[in-house]
Amino acid sequence: MAASRKKPPDLLAHLLSHWPANLSGQCSFEVALSGGLDSTVLLHLLWRARQQLPDISLGAVHVHHGLSSHADAWTAHCQSLCANWVVPLRVERVCVETSGGQSLEAEARRLRYQAFDASAAKVIVLAHHQDDQAETVMLQALRGGGVKAMAAMAGLHRRLSKWLWRPLLSVSRSQMEDYAREHALTWVDDESNADIRWRRNLLRHDIFPVLQKSLPQYRQHLCRTARLMADAADVLDEVARQDLLACWRDGGLDLPAWLALSPARQRLVLLEWLRQLSEPLPTPAALEEFQHQVISSQVAAHPALALTGHTLIRFAGRLLAIENLCRPLPESTVLPPLRQDCSLDVFEWSGRLTLEWRPGGLAPEKLAAGAVLRPRVGGERLVLKVGRKPVKTLLQEHGMPPLLRQQWPLLYSLDGKLLAIPGVAVAADCQSSSLGLWPIWQSGARSLGVGEGLA
Repeated sequence: MAASRKKPPDLLAHLLSHWPANLSGQCSFEVALSGGLDSTVLLHLLWRARQQLPDISLGAVHVHHGLSSHADAWTAHCQSLCANWVVPLRVERVCVETSGGQSLEAEARRLRYQAFDASAAKVIVLAHHQDDQAETVMLQALRGGGVKAMAAMAGLHRRLSKWLWRPLLSVSRSQMEDYAREHALTWVDDESNADIRWRRNLLRHDIFPVLQKSLPQYRQHLCRTARLMADAADVLDEVARQDLLACWRDGGLDLPAWLALSPARQRLVLLEWLRQLSEPLPTPAALEEFQHQVISSQVAAHPALALTGHTLIRFAGRLLAIENLCRPLPESTVLPPLRQDCSLDVFEWSGRLTLEWRPGGLAPEKLAAGAVLRPRVGGERLVLKVGRKPVKTLLQEHGMPPLLRQQWPLLYSLDGKLLAIPGVAVAADCQSSSLGLWPIWQSGARSLGVGEGLA
């Protein structure tokens, strides 16, 4: 009877028939090799593929986490495999340490991807298969994940300058086991995969076997869910980018335009903005609370959402992302001669100075030789039509929140005279008799410039 068993389909034919068009011009591939069944099968498949595609360069990378007493043996096994198949192996040793609530698994994953980023290859090939994808979808559902989370793992996507390719997402683990037996492959087993304290292992060993009895197609169904969620996520991203562009004004979100959107689209715009700022996304509860405060708080209030590198804040009819400065402001920054309608990024201040023709603006000759930006040190007063008024009072009367007041520059002449508080007031004895140059300061405009690229 054994001889009459149907031979399983060759996974190499599957791999070659599903080779992505985006990778047709790529020639350097590196397999993430743990030494386990999945990555061993993948490396063997690509080793065979190299015989039919001689132009590709094939290598492997093994990340030695040092978390198991068998880690050195796993490394030796990978070295033996690669030596037998004449595949160059790169071994990366990492030290997994957790802090700030980060899980051991998440930190190990971060270090693995950091090792992948250091590869000279253009394509990193990962051995995730259909069972992995089904587990990931279920885990994200149990965590309350949205469409992006339940889209799980993409078959092909860009990471920095490289492609990440998962060619086996439609292949089950049992198919890979059949392939390994047919080709007499050897592999190592990670003892942690049997520990059901980890949720993924709990699903794999206790939950999914029960599903298998009643719903033998559950893997295909969950993977189909991932594909549908990926499509939905792409549509939502497209809508969010369009909405962000429509709401963008002067380095921030125009509040009336943002408020005109539905509550769900408002949140999507904020999340897209934060992604463009490379900010870790806040919890849904924190985002919704900020949204509620922006919508319902009094006009004089300045609701804020503190993030890692920025703080979102409502001010002057806009939502702004103010950079959280981790360095002191410069003592002074000398600017070149300033002329009409100029716009100047001032990198050390993380902002932009713009000049517009307006009544009551500075006389052009006051800026013809240049100017200086300086931070507030306290006690500064600006000349008004009647008397002199403290800069601090003018900023407060302008309704500027404390976070912005701390970072707001003052504009001086080269000889040290206070000319203006950009965007707030101009010294009365330096104004033009008709139209003059009104200075405007956009705090954080440089870092927010990504929004301008949406067009």
